[in-house]
Amino acid sequence: MKSYIGVTDFEWFDLLRHQPDLEEVNFWQPGGSRQFKALTPGDLFLFKLHSPRNFIVGGGIFAHSSLLPISLAWSSFDIANGVRSLQEMRTRTLKYRRTSTEDREDFTVGCILLTQPFFLPEHRWVPVPADWSPNIVQGKTYDLVQEPGATLYRQLQGALHELQLRDSDAERYGSLIAIRPRLGQGSFRVVVTDAYERRCALTGERVLPVLEAAHVRPYASGGVHSIENGLLLRSDMHTLFDRGYLTITTDHHVEVSTRIREEFHNGREYYALHGRDLREPGSPEQALSEDNIVWHNEQVYLGA
Repeated sequence: MKSYIGVTDFEWFDLLRHQPDLEEVNFWQPGGSRQFKALTPGDLFLFKLHSPRNFIVGGGIFAHSSLLPISLAWSSFDIANGVRSLQEMRTRTLKYRRTSTEDREDFTVGCILLTQPFFLPEHRWVPVPADWSPNIVQGKTYDLVQEPGATLYRQLQGALHELQLRDSDAERYGSLIAIRPRLGQGSFRVVVTDAYERRCALTGERVLPVLEAAHVRPYASGGVHSIENGLLLRSDMHTLFDRGYLTITTDHHVEVSTRIREEFHNGREYYALHGRDLREPGSPEQALSEDNIVWHNEQVYLGA
């Protein structure tokens, strides 16, 4: 059972702890050259403030890591980035980057996506482990079974237990260790984008700004933010998919409704996709749920 303690600004922490009903956060890294690989989904990621505030002040469940254009990081998470605007995010990033960057460049930042975030009140901040070095800039991994990680884990459990007793909505703090992280909307978008290797599942389009994460079964209709319920689609394909003008068959082929021609007297480009194989995600474990495909066929698709 592992945990990673990441070093962050007080301003980032302070803004996020005052956001109500926050279901996810993006712990972003300004360098943007190396993807975070210290944890696996479900592990615990903790926030430590810069010195002289040598305390652990909160954390969340690690869901995914990625390297994203800063514009996509902002549009996916908005204020859950710990900043109030894209311009503020750019300004803070440039403060830490060692290379100069053109003002309009959509440069890359490292993104560590965390679900079920929690923020400790100051009287329950946890001191860093005894072996923590002041020279650590980014963070350090700990085993929560062996010392000093085991003591750290007990201290965090105690702090969260006190918060649960004081708060009327105890489930808000969740479990300190989750088996599988529950993705929020922003994390869903990034996980789906990476799973399909940043290419539209229908057309192969690679232009990232026009690619969108689509729910096969919409969240409002009982769908969930999970990779088994997600497709990466070009924006026009996303619109047609959501409105039932095209669907995916259970054997993973594209099916296009004749309603496009009947209603709009056009659609040659879309009919060229009919019968095409769906581009599958990079891992078989990320394949679409057949139940979700059947739901879309029966509840959304307008028919052949």
